Amino acid sequence: MNGQRTAGLLAEFEKPEEVVAAARAAYGAGYRRLDAFTPYPVEHLSEAIGFPRDSVAAFVLAGGLVGGAGGYLLQYWAAVLSYPLNVGGRPFHSWPSFIPVTFELTVLIGSLFAVASFMLLNGLPRPHHPVFEEPAFKRASRDRFFLYLEAADPLFDEAGARSFLQGLKPLGVYAVPA
Repeated sequence: MNGQRTAGLLAEFEKPEEVVAAARAAYGAGYRRLDAFTPYPVEHLSEAIGFPRDSVAAFVLAGGLVGGAGGYLLQYWAAVLSYPLNVGGRPFHSWPSFIPVTFELTVLIGSLFAVASFMLLNGLPRPHHPVFEEPAFKRASRDRFFLYLEAADPLFDEAGARSFLQGLKPLGVYAVPA
């Protein structure tokens, strides 16, 4: 690499089964800062790289509860506490009339939390990644499968990681410049 700092190593595979097996081997060897790049979703790959359980659902639930409670309490405050009006003899706290707005705000705020949590938990937007500098990586969106070991991993040693990746029989192992 001519003295350049390395961001990690990228291993290229031809078949999805190969990258899943390589990811399992890398995770089993102790690597925790790894990622995989494929042209289409590959079954069991996220589990193989140790991707944590999806927590977007918890954020959506929290957003829905905040939206529903906020919508209901806003209507309660407006209709009962702030400006009570006797409309047709109904009680001030007529909860059936509060349901449509409560439902709509539950869906709206829950969906906004879903988008925001998806973006934040996936580290998006990320317009540039070091692997984009590797010329072979251009095939990741067409017909190749890549496993990336980050140099930030505590177990990462460039010579040892390169030897480990070459033992997995990839088409090639490339150093990714930082």
